[in-house]
Amino acid sequence: MIKTLFGLAFAAFAMAPVAAQQPFTVLTHKAPAEIAEDPANRLTLQLSNGGTVVIQLRPDAAPNHVYRIQQLASSGFYNGVIFHRVIAEFMAQGGDPTGTGQGGSPLPDLKAEFNRLPHVRGTFAMARTPDSNDSANSQFYIVLHPRFNLDRDYTVMGRVISGMQAVDNIAVGEPPANPTVIVSATIGGPLPAPPAAPAEAPVAASEETASAQ
Repeated sequence: MIKTLFGLAFAAFAMAPVAAQQPFTVLTHKAPAEIAEDPANRLTLQLSNGGTVVIQLRPDAAPNHVYRIQQLASSGFYNGVIFHRVIAEFMAQGGDPTGTGQGGSPLPDLKAEFNRLPHVRGTFAMARTPDSNDSANSQFYIVLHPRFNLDRDYTVMGRVISGMQAVDNIAVGEPPANPTVIVSATIGGPLPAPPAAPAEAPVAASEETASAQ
């Protein structure tokens, strides 16, 4: 039911006026130095459209969700998986090995780690069903245009820091006629140790504020 429920939720969000989503100050996505310096916190996606996308992961904001991405990428889970739902000027969704929007990994669903990182362009966040905050598993999305009405309602895990043009070139459709494939998904270092315990109130980001990009 992931595809149907998540699709209905995002259809409603997509109809919201963009102008109404932008007139406030938000926290930046700038990662703390110790997070940015750890190569395991860099996710690299090689895409079939010829592009390379690098994502700065934020375990300080969503430790269990980031660890899930690191686990799955390290195991080769995402290799060969398509972007099955891509809406122009909104988002590109992938991470389902069935390519239908209804699948996930064999691992258990995750407890939500909603945080203060905003849905600016390039945001990397976990998909879930709208009837359960704790239903994220392996599917993720990358934001193409700011969507602040999603803030604190989906778990944000990081942001694209290189290769956003390749994200813009991901084939559009639900599903696309000729979908873009994740040829490989890797992290830049060894799989780190799992988080010590589920985060009750994850630290969201730097306290620095700035207008949304």
